[in-house]
Amino acid sequence: MKSLLVFDFDHTIVDGNSDTWVIKCIPEKKLPDWLRETYDGTHWNEYMQKIFAYFGDQGIKESEMKNVMQSMPYTKGMVDLLKFICQKKDQVDCIIISDSNTCFINWILEVTNSSSVFNSIITNPANFEQNHLVIKGFHSHSCPNCPDNLCKKKALDDFITDQLKAGVQYQRIIYTGDGANDLCPIKGLKECDVAMVRKGYKLEKLIHELLDGDSGSMLPSIVIWLSGEEILSYLRKCLKT
Repeated sequence: MKSLLVFDFDHTIVDGNSDTWVIKCIPEKKLPDWLRETYDGTHWNEYMQKIFAYFGDQGIKESEMKNVMQSMPYTKGMVDLLKFICQKKDQVDCIIISDSNTCFINWILEVTNSSSVFNSIITNPANFEQNHLVIKGFHSHSCPNCPDNLCKKKALDDFITDQLKAGVQYQRIIYTGDGANDLCPIKGLKECDVAMVRKGYKLEKLIHELLDGDSGSMLPSIVIWLSGEEILSYLRKCLKT
């Protein structure tokens, strides 16, 4: 049986947040105060939709947005890691689960020809309508701990279920992420699975809090990483190569 590699995108594959990186499209490199003040701390995608509408009103074109997004840096060592995974597709399947959107992810992966690494890219659908980017929520769900548009645990469970129907079963899952919304799927992993947690980010703090408390549940193995090079080293040992 294969292993399943699951990657977050922002602050994991790329070294930054794609939703804030896109602000570089504006000549001033920052949003006007009136627009920033519309964000109340919830419903991030609705806020981003206001930003994209503003971009359209300012005459910012799709090509300009694409150029800016393709300047976004990959996390150190990540490109080599993706090349390695591509060479090991007989042993692993690989997916992205991200609260970014299809346009941003596809544009950025295009820079390194990395799209073929991934069996599936699970994220918010996006396309251009009347000269501005329109994003929609990936799905609806009943998880009280996740944003309305995406529960990564449900997305992962649904992918695994679909794979089982197609006759594909995984011996283990190796989940790589950094953010608070990666905790939900990690808590659903089994003891034989692995959570690759980026050092210095929100997920690491939440994992430590979970381990320090009485969670009442068994967690997967936890591996802390700083760069793609460390993930690559770990995968080489796992895949005996």
